[in-house]
Amino acid sequence: MGFFSNILEKLGMKDAAAAPVITPPAETKTEVPASSAAPAPIAMVDVMTLLAEKAAAHPEKLNWKTSIVDLLKLLGLDSSLAARKELAKELYCPDDKMADSAQMNMWLHKNVLGHIAANGGNIPKELL
Repeated sequence: MGFFSNILEKLGMKDAAAAPVITPPAETKTEVPASSAAPAPIAMVDVMTLLAEKAAAHPEKLNWKTSIVDLLKLLGLDSSLAARKELAKELYCPDDKMADSAQMNMWLHKNVLGHIAANGGNIPKELL
């Protein structure tokens, strides 16, 4: 199980965590033949309410809506630079962003939220 699967599991998205949807950026995607079978519908999880409740109960004031470090802390996951680099590699972060931790963190936060949404989480467009 990858780091992103741990995030989904902490959000109560166990079905999605078993086989998360993680798509590489367009420039690294390879063409996959279209399947005749329709994809199964994804059950929506109220991630925003869950995170707001966790934040209200957390002893620290965490800015999880803009900080990947705070989001990981809120979920009780490792927020170290090494852990964030592991997550960034798993989500196909571009090498130029990986070289600058601030850029990587901004990219990572946006992409983690985007991948949560792709796996059935209700993330508002303004956070994506």
